[in-house]
Amino acid sequence: MYQEKIIKPVSGYLAAAMFFVLLCIAVICFTSENFALGGVLLTVNFVLVMPGLIIVNPNESKVLTLFGQYVGTVKTDGFYWVNPFTSKTKLSLRARNLNGQQLKVNDKMGNPIEIAAVIVWQVNETAKATFAVENYLQYVNIQSEAAVRHLANSFAYDHMEDESAEITLKDGADKVSVLLEQELNERLSRAGIDVIEARISHLAYAQEIASAMLQRQQATAVIAARKLIVEGAVGMVEMALERLSEKNIVDLDEERKAAMVSNLLVVLCGDRNVQPVVNTGTLYN
Repeated sequence: MYQEKIIKPVSGYLAAAMFFVLLCIAVICFTSENFALGGVLLTVNFVLVMPGLIIVNPNESKVLTLFGQYVGTVKTDGFYWVNPFTSKTKLSLRARNLNGQQLKVNDKMGNPIEIAAVIVWQVNETAKATFAVENYLQYVNIQSEAAVRHLANSFAYDHMEDESAEITLKDGADKVSVLLEQELNERLSRAGIDVIEARISHLAYAQEIASAMLQRQQATAVIAARKLIVEGAVGMVEMALERLSEKNIVDLDEERKAAMVSNLLVVLCGDRNVQPVVNTGTLYN
């Protein structure tokens, strides 16, 4: 409905040259007291020639409308002359950064989190940006916030919340950024906006649960570390018993084996240094 039409108007240098020629002729007419012709030439100059001169800077465009009808868009930088009765709207084509504000939303598991995103975007189709939406800058802000909220609601914060999740907000940053960019392009295509890059710039638990989640993470880390220590200690005890049996160094009954296993596990799994006690008697004293 709002298909962009690229046009290249007449060179503005020719129109400027005509302006100065007509101006000189008008001055000559006034000098020779031919006021009627001089007035006509000045009217043509300042009503038809001069208002049609436009300058298009690099990475800018001019959207032209004539009596409510879209005429076309000038995207090539330069100096041009267009119909003086057209309305000329300047539209920047430069890439822009949107540093989104921190939003407090719930993740997939219902936990309150804080999230924000940085989005790099630019106008791709000037006709849609001008006519399809009321204010394309406001449209980008609102739709970007909606996309970030939807993304946060679709995934868990991390794998502690959902162990079966393939993608989480914390651990799947690259995949999450790709999904966010895709959703933004879908949402902003109506306004002719092209999203170049979108990334999560801030991600954290909300303040009311941050302390509890930190304790949970610490407890999980301690449990994981203890699990590795126990697995290693059991392997070392098993190896010690096998080597003692192979070398026939000492013959232990089941009770002494149990005592030895208990002592070795205490030494290997303890979080503090153990004070050794030397047995100067027999094994059974």
